[in-house]
Amino acid sequence: MRFAVIGGTGLIGSRVVENLNAAGHQAVPHSQSTGVDIITGQGLEAAVAGADVVINLTNSPTFDHASLAFFQTSMDNLLAASEKDGVRHFVILSIVGVDQVPDLDYYRAKVLQENILKAGPIPYSIVRATQFMEFMDATLAMNSDGDTVRLPRTPIQPIAAADVSSIVAEVAASSPLNGVLNIAGPDVYPLDELGRLTLTAKSDGRFVVTDDSAGMFAAAQGDVLTAPNDARIAPTHYTDWLS
Repeated sequence: MRFAVIGGTGLIGSRVVENLNAAGHQAVPHSQSTGVDIITGQGLEAAVAGADVVINLTNSPTFDHASLAFFQTSMDNLLAASEKDGVRHFVILSIVGVDQVPDLDYYRAKVLQENILKAGPIPYSIVRATQFMEFMDATLAMNSDGDTVRLPRTPIQPIAAADVSSIVAEVAASSPLNGVLNIAGPDVYPLDELGRLTLTAKSDGRFVVTDDSAGMFAAAQGDVLTAPNDARIAPTHYTDWLS
C-alpha cells in the first residue's frame, strides 16, 4: 500500500513511516521541510497523489484559541486534496478524553478536527492516545518556577511514542474503523507523583508541590485522561522507559 504521512518528520510521524516501510509498504513523509504547507495548500495535491491512505500527524503551532483555525483550515485542505485523488482511508491521531475537557482551547480544537473528519467524504480512523511519556519534560518545564514545579493530582496514563507509532501504523494499514480506537500505557499515576518520579530518576534538583489549580491538566476533572474500558493497552511501562 502507498501512504502519505503528513507531519511525517516529527516524533510520531517519522516512526510511523519507518514502521510502514519495514512492513513492506511505501510510506512517504511530508512536512513543511519537504515543501508541503497544509495551511496554504502548497504541495498538498502532489503529496497525496497516488496514496491509498493519508495519515495526518500534524499539530497546531500553538495550544490557544488559534489552534481552532489551524485544524479547520488544515483538515479542509487535506480532505479536499485526498478526495480529489481518490484516497480510500484517512487517519488522524487525537487524545483520550479530548471531548471531556471543554475548558481547554486545544482540546476543543482537536474535537473540531475529529468532527470534520467524521463528517467528511473519506472512510476514516481516529486513534486517541493518552499523554506521551516523551512530553513529561515539557510538562515539568511549563509548570516550573525556579526549583519548584507545581502539578495537580490529575490521573495520567502515559504511553510511549514508540507504542503510539506502532499502533497508528497498524491501524493505517488495516480497514478503516469509521470510529475511534483509544490507546494508553499500562500504568496510571497522579501527575504530581509522576513528576516526582521523573525528577528523582533524572537526579533533577527541582521538587514538586501539589497544586490542583496548576497547569493545563488542572482543567481535566476526574479520570477523563485515563484509558476507558475499551482501550488498547500498550506494553511499555513508564519506569522502564525512564531507565
